[in-house]
Amino acid sequence: MSIIVRKLISAKYMGNWEIFLFFLIIAFIYSSVGFGGGSSYLAVLAMYNLPYQEIRLTALICNVIVVVGGVFIYIRNKQTDWRKIIPLTIISVPMAFLGAVLKISQETFFLILGITLIIAALLLWIRTDLKNGEDHPERTGTSLFKNGLLGGGIGFLSGLVGIGGGIFLSPLLNLMKWDTPRKIAATSSVFILVNSVSGIFGQLSKLSADMDYFRILSLCFAVFIGGQVGSRMSLKWNPLVIKRMTAILVLVAGINVLIKYW
Repeated sequence: MSIIVRKLISAKYMGNWEIFLFFLIIAFIYSSVGFGGGSSYLAVLAMYNLPYQEIRLTALICNVIVVVGGVFIYIRNKQTDWRKIIPLTIISVPMAFLGAVLKISQETFFLILGITLIIAALLLWIRTDLKNGEDHPERTGTSLFKNGLLGGGIGFLSGLVGIGGGIFLSPLLNLMKWDTPRKIAATSSVFILVNSVSGIFGQLSKLSADMDYFRILSLCFAVFIGGQVGSRMSLKWNPLVIKRMTAILVLVAGINVLIKYW
C-alpha cells in the first residue's frame, strides 16, 4: 500500500492526474445512460504523449469494464437476438485479434486513429435513433454475408485502433434499418465486448516495455468506480446531447492527432 501511495504522489503521476478525473466522469455519465464511452477514452488518451500501444490496450480494457454490465442487462431482459448477433461477431472477433497483433509504426497508428476519430465524430452527430419503442418498418439484418462483411471490417479496425467498434456499428445498423433501436443497442454492446476482449488478447501477445501498467490499472479503477456509480443512478441525461458532445470531443481529438502526426 505504501508503494502505491508513493507512486500516486510522485511527480510522474501528478503531471497527468486529470486523466483519471476525465475517465471517471466519462464512465459516470455514459454508464448512466447505457453507453460505454470507449471513443471518449481513446480521444482523451490521444491528446497526451503516451506510448501508442498503451493507448490501445487501455481503451480496450476500459471498454470491457464499462460495457460488461450493460451486456448482462440486455441478456437478462432478452434483448439479444443471437441469430443475428453471431454472424456479426463470428468474423469480427478473429479480425479484431488480427488488427491488434498487426505491427504498425506509431506514425501510422496515429494517422489511422485521427481519420477514424473524425469519421466516428460524423457518425455520432447523425441522429439515427427513432422514437422510443418504434420499430423499423422494414428490417434488413438477415443477410449473413453482409453481416459478416460488416462485422469483419469494423472488427479489424477496432483491433487496429483500440476501440470496441460500437461507435461505427450502431449508427450504421440504424441507417440500414437492421432492427429495432433496442436490439441494435444490445447488439452493439455485445459487439464491443467480444471485440475488445479479442483485441486485448492480441495486444497481450506483444506487450511493450514502455507501458505504464500502474497508470493502466489506475484508469481501469477510475472507470470501474464511475461506471458503477453512474449505472445505479437514474439521471435525466439526454442521450442525443451526450452523443453530440462526444462527437465534438472526438472530432477535436481527431483533428489534433492529424495536425500533430501528419
